[in-house]
Amino acid sequence: MYEPIPATRPYEPVALDGIARPILVGYDGSAPSRHALAYAAGMARRMDRPLVLAHVRPTPTCYALDYGCPLPAEDPAELLDWLCTELVATIDPGDMAVRCVERMGDPARQLAALASETRADAIVLGAPRHWLHRITGSVPVWLARHACCPVVMVP
Repeated sequence: MYEPIPATRPYEPVALDGIARPILVGYDGSAPSRHALAYAAGMARRMDRPLVLAHVRPTPTCYALDYGCPLPAEDPAELLDWLCTELVATIDPGDMAVRCVERMGDPARQLAALASETRADAIVLGAPRHWLHRITGSVPVWLARHACCPVVMVP
């Protein structure tokens, strides 16, 4: 069984081998992604599954876009510290196994690949806030069509 990671130490990158069908949550620091994290934590507790908290850093060309939330640091150690702080501020991870993962690239494709690698039971995401995403498509819509597991979109 996986031991819970205490909130007093920063999360470290871990190999995802051996994690038994986790609940995967995509996190970017926005209010909808905080709601998704809280929902995914409850889902993981009810199903007795580990939680994988994934932050996909967009490529540098995407930084010009205004996402409406502060962008985390570029340094992987600072990013993991930021994820740890956000995790503890949003949920109480004391009694559950949590793994933090950082990737770079297209969020939809990276989350789909991570779900496939870990054989995730579900992917939980916050609903897009920008009206443009409702017209052109969004990460949850792409994942609903291409992911290997159910996708839950939380407002």
